[in-house]
Amino acid sequence: MKLQEIQLTLIDQQILNSYCAILEGLADYLGSGYEIVLHRLDNFEHSVINIVHGEYTGRKIGAPITNKALEMLKKFNETGNSSDTYYSANTKGEPLKSTTIAIRGENNRIIGLLCMNYYMNTSFYEFINNFTLSQTPNMESSPAVETFASNVDDMILSTLEHARHQIYNDSSILSSNKNKAIINLLYEKGIFQIKDAVPKVADLLGISKNTVYMHLRNCSNT
Repeated sequence: MKLQEIQLTLIDQQILNSYCAILEGLADYLGSGYEIVLHRLDNFEHSVINIVHGEYTGRKIGAPITNKALEMLKKFNETGNSSDTYYSANTKGEPLKSTTIAIRGENNRIIGLLCMNYYMNTSFYEFINNFTLSQTPNMESSPAVETFASNVDDMILSTLEHARHQIYNDSSILSSNKNKAIINLLYEKGIFQIKDAVPKVADLLGISKNTVYMHLRNCSNT
């Protein structure tokens, strides 16, 4: 099968543009040992449209597609698969662990490639530092409270219990204002965007729906 550059539709371009933000997020999460590259397939000579930590292969935006990426693209088109992982090396002979992932657009066509190359000469100290809370840039200094519930009711209950614990342990909040403060906190956490959250929270707090709505109006006006 002969590979050819494709014509991108407007939707295809929007899909690829959305992946630019994904690259930044992946880089923040995975750390500095990963080069992450986004290719578009309408111009093989200048296919790289975004790259993070390009120093590992010496590439920048506007660089051409690689022979290995073309090989992967041919394989994906022939097999219908969408990813492959392999070991490679940069031009200096330094080892990389690489993954190529197909990005599909309109009519299930492959319109781009997301490639990740882990620089295997990354020191163990640097690798561990990427996952150390106090050393990770662009992150809060304390762990986030995130509820991984199996259903919405459990998620609301767990979030409310965390909020209740936080508010009831704050001696600066008067007892008469505890429920109001809990509802304010739940509002900040976006709980009331969930359908039927108001009656569920009201029931859990032992107050009326109207009271919850009253506090929510105050939240919206602040």
